[in-house]
Amino acid sequence: MRLPLIALLAAGLAAPALADNWDDTLAAARGQTVFWNAWGGDERTNDFIAWASGELEAQYGVTIQQVKLSDTAEAVTRVIAEKAAGQTGGGSVDLIWINGANFLSMKEQGLLHGPFLADLPNSKYLDLSDDSAAIVDFTIPTEGYESPWRLAKFVLTHDSARVPEPPRSMAAFLDWAKANPGRFTHPAVSNFMGATFLKQALIELTPDVSVLQSEATDAVFSAATEPLWAWYDALRPNLWRGGTAFPENESVLQQMLNDGEVDFAMAFDPAAAAAAVERGLLPDTVRSYAPEGGSIGNISFVAIPFNAAHKEGAMVVANFLLDPATQAHAQDITVLGSYSVLDPAKLDDAAKAAFAALPTSPALPSNEALGPTLNEPHPSWMTRIAGEWAKRYTK
Repeated sequence: MRLPLIALLAAGLAAPALADNWDDTLAAARGQTVFWNAWGGDERTNDFIAWASGELEAQYGVTIQQVKLSDTAEAVTRVIAEKAAGQTGGGSVDLIWINGANFLSMKEQGLLHGPFLADLPNSKYLDLSDDSAAIVDFTIPTEGYESPWRLAKFVLTHDSARVPEPPRSMAAFLDWAKANPGRFTHPAVSNFMGATFLKQALIELTPDVSVLQSEATDAVFSAATEPLWAWYDALRPNLWRGGTAFPENESVLQQMLNDGEVDFAMAFDPAAAAAAVERGLLPDTVRSYAPEGGSIGNISFVAIPFNAAHKEGAMVVANFLLDPATQAHAQDITVLGSYSVLDPAKLDDAAKAAFAALPTSPALPSNEALGPTLNEPHPSWMTRIAGEWAKRYTK
């Protein structure tokens, strides 16, 4: 029986035991083709996976066959069907890019291999402390059944030529909006980005942030959100068009920033503004930053089904994705622009140098400047605050 991941690391048992086991894993993985089921809707991500396959083949004799999904549930349904048919080995899915409800579904139904994260040598670069976002998937403890591989994080974007000193907290934003009426807005709350803005405000303003990690029941919702609505009541009259209309999504908001119609945009990709500057969609005076105290982060994970045909190869892929050199390559704005899931404090000088050597842009915040990653509230909070916002402000 395996010890829990954190217990292994705390006891210092991982390093010597891991080396022997990992050599066995590498030997068994050689020659395997890993069928990685991953969302295929982004060409840069697809290109990155193709690049990873080439590197893995050269280094470990493992290749990746990407199964491009339009919905992660497609892969989950396949594993469920295989289990129902009694197929406990030789499954068609080796690795899944998975998050949230799909992970919970597989975990609850016993469809996952593991825990395996502690067996990956490169897991030593992760922050695996109790409050780390790397061990929780939309409030669901991963317990070593998932391995992180890329990070999205809420950031604000401003034109430094017009706003040289932007507000760094939601409370400060209210003061700034009062002094600059009509110069700030957010996407409609029915849109993911608009709801994320409200969640970020909720985390900063709620009196007990710990309640957000559990379901939003009637018993806790009112007390937890009362400061949010008081803040928003004061903010709304100072929004663009008096808070009576909102841009459809973050792309429209970014265009409004570019047109000088507002002074801020927002994104869940810290590299989005830098990429827009490169494409001439934003002025080169644009900068992105995270609120002081940190911002909501969304870590993408990979998991291995219980009946995967190539478990060892899948583990080698998961470990490769955590390699500092791989993470630095993924963060390159010319490659993927996906921020690292690694803890900068755990990197050695060579690993830090790999990140320091990346192409830079004044619009691109550093890993350190992004600050702490705040855990997403339980999914029920997003549903309820979006509904409450609509009830209060759209009639």
